[in-house]
Amino acid sequence: MEKFEVTILGCGSALPTLRHFPTSQIINIREKLFMIDCGEGTQLQIRKNKFKFTKINHIFISHLHGDHMFGLIGLISTMNLLGRTSTLHIYAPKDLESLLRPHLDYFCNGIMYNIEIHSVNTKESLLIYEDRSVEIYTIPLKHRIQCCGFIFKEKPTLPHIKSDMIDYYNIPRCQINNIKAGMDYITPDGEVVESAVLTTPPPPVRSYAYCSDTIFLPQNAELLQNVDLLYHEATFCKEDEHLCKSTFHSTAEQAATMAKLSNAKKLIVGHFSSRYENENILLEEAKNVFSNTVLANEKMTITI
Repeated sequence: MEKFEVTILGCGSALPTLRHFPTSQIINIREKLFMIDCGEGTQLQIRKNKFKFTKINHIFISHLHGDHMFGLIGLISTMNLLGRTSTLHIYAPKDLESLLRPHLDYFCNGIMYNIEIHSVNTKESLLIYEDRSVEIYTIPLKHRIQCCGFIFKEKPTLPHIKSDMIDYYNIPRCQINNIKAGMDYITPDGEVVESAVLTTPPPPVRSYAYCSDTIFLPQNAELLQNVDLLYHEATFCKEDEHLCKSTFHSTAEQAATMAKLSNAKKLIVGHFSSRYENENILLEEAKNVFSNTVLANEKMTITI
């Protein structure tokens, strides 16, 4: 099965702690690296996790709060120092362009590669990136400023051809891709062998959903239906739910309820408030609603 991994680089919230870095993640799909958010310390976490800076070509910023983007200008500068030449694509709410350009002009004047900033509509779910391996859609969220999440949907692979059938029918190598694509094979004697006989089905496609800072939005469950892995912010416990109204965040219980409504297979909760010395209180609260829940932590890699 092709690689589909989520690595947590940081899962803390706005106030720094000794336990967590601010938000950032790396998604590895078939050896293509995608970054979600870029809080302070992201570069250090990239080094610790042994990712190559040069392999990160697409960065998705959920919203323009510092704990999700203060690491961006440093990362851009480092990529230049490492000799990057390929275009870096950044997907973010529309105000990033006006915020980032003055910093680029001052700190990164004369960089040797292009930066293409793609403005994202945070009000509806839209396809914002596609290649041969994956489609990436936005998830409308509701925070104090424009904010969205992202869904990574793997594209299906071709069926696998049975090696014993290749030998049995003496199938030429030049016909293998045609058979995988659904064409039947005709032997030199005129026998028609159906593609379904010669192949096994490909593995099921997989998906990952990232719900950044947001109030509880049960209406998004339809967008998230049957997702394999859901990351949902869980800034507060139920006891502090009153804080969600002013900060536009969610509780662990609400994150778990979203996973349950979405029929997700697994839930990661993160973006923990610094007020909690022991985050197991958030884990237990979530597991009471959705049992297959884990706490995010730095250097965690989950294979989907």
